[in-house]
Amino acid sequence: MLLGGGAAVLGAGVLAREGLADAWRGLPGMRRKRVEGEIDHAGAEWTSAARANWRWADRPDDYAIDRVVIHVVQGSYAAALRVFQNPGHGAAAHYVVRKDGHVAQMIRELDVAFHAGNRAMNERSIGIEHEGWVHRPQDFTPAMYAGSAALTADICARYRIPVDREHIIGHVEVQGTDHTDPGPHWDWDRYMKLVREATAAAARKPADGSPTPA
Repeated sequence: MLLGGGAAVLGAGVLAREGLADAWRGLPGMRRKRVEGEIDHAGAEWTSAARANWRWADRPDDYAIDRVVIHVVQGSYAAALRVFQNPGHGAAAHYVVRKDGHVAQMIRELDVAFHAGNRAMNERSIGIEHEGWVHRPQDFTPAMYAGSAALTADICARYRIPVDREHIIGHVEVQGTDHTDPGPHWDWDRYMKLVREATAAAARKPADGSPTPA
């Protein structure tokens, strides 16, 4: 949950170190080549977050990725995109999932998004926001669960993250956070089942992308 709450305040020393690292990656030859609008998850729509809401990295070479953090926006899909494009907000997630399952990617997975309110968790995780409010179970639609589960399964496969609740967590479970999302109405059993099913389906798919024989 990133709307309605201020970004975590970092100490001056941490900011200085991050600034130096960012500057180093900005030197010629020190940054992995990127293509404008390139996405990491097939079918996602690229909608860039404000540069102030994330920092350059070269994951997983510099920071191993071993967590997926599930968020709920406390607002609409459009509001999430708008706020994450605001450089004054100081926070954004890698992905935002709409109620119909559509996925926007706002930050590349190799970069560190300011989404968890915990620097170490930011460096090791991918953040996925979901449209809706934690007190409204009707916001968590079947299409949203399915689209998000396919995304999480894809991330877990890409970085060999175990598909379990130790590695796929809610924002509320991040150490030091004061957030409660995804809240009591997020159906973890249903979600994890969908992630496992998506993982199994991807494993059965031929490497050339052709349909799996019946």
